[in-house]
Amino acid sequence: MSAMSDDTHTLRSGGLTTTIKAHGAELCSLKDGTTEFVWQAGPEWLRHAPLLFPIVGRLARDELRHRGKTYRMTQHGFTRDNRFAWTERGEHRCTLVLEDSETTRALYPFAFRLAAIYTLDDAGLDLTLVIANTGKETLPASIGGHPAFNWPLQPGLAKESYSLTFASAESSPVRRLDGGLLRAATEPSPVKGAVLSLSEALFTDDAVIFDRIASNAVRYAAPTGPWLKMSWRGFRELGVWSKPSGAPFLCIEPWHGYASPAGFDGEFSDKPGLMHIAPGTEERLSFRIEVGSS
Repeated sequence: MSAMSDDTHTLRSGGLTTTIKAHGAELCSLKDGTTEFVWQAGPEWLRHAPLLFPIVGRLARDELRHRGKTYRMTQHGFTRDNRFAWTERGEHRCTLVLEDSETTRALYPFAFRLAAIYTLDDAGLDLTLVIANTGKETLPASIGGHPAFNWPLQPGLAKESYSLTFASAESSPVRRLDGGLLRAATEPSPVKGAVLSLSEALFTDDAVIFDRIASNAVRYAAPTGPWLKMSWRGFRELGVWSKPSGAPFLCIEPWHGYASPAGFDGEFSDKPGLMHIAPGTEERLSFRIEVGSS
């Protein structure tokens, strides 16, 4: 049966195992026999796969403005540092929930319920995120995944032997950050056709942000060895990131939303990239990680 503790839960299916933490509802392991795909939170970056909510990226001065009041909202929001409640814990599936509280309303004055549903099958892992507006006013929010995968996936292979192959050609310009905020100017896509060659140099300017992504899937692989494929539904942007100084992980991040554009300092509900969820309704987004070896 599944390993049980208050802090973590392990799912098993076929040869795959995955472990989820209550803290942040964070994925912290996905293994196929001997291969660990998820970054194990080493000193270069102390997280595995945080969930980004209710913002993706940064707000100017870390300030959220709503109806004449200013709230402190740091990069990527507070969800990744909050403990979720388990509402379902099975062999192949678990569900964790975070609801607004006095603590969250001091940072983000809105009522919400965020559910993270992890489902493991023999080929991969699904994560469905459901954001429900439990309040009486429109809920402005962004959400994103931030999973970090080992890079290289196979020890001894050069990082440069890996690439991302998108489902479609990605010719649209990309965005970059300045001080955590979205630069106004776009940059030419580093993707050649559908293939993005990976190297540490790609991240000297921080994340590569595809705010006009054409694909809904990408394959991360070297010519031989373990590979993974990530696909997504409901997300509209994609971030690809590693530490600019170099680190043995690669983040492939489906987003709905992004950092504030440089120069934007208005009402939070006017910020570009948000979902606006009507009272009593919900938004459902998901991504899937399939793994294998060639």
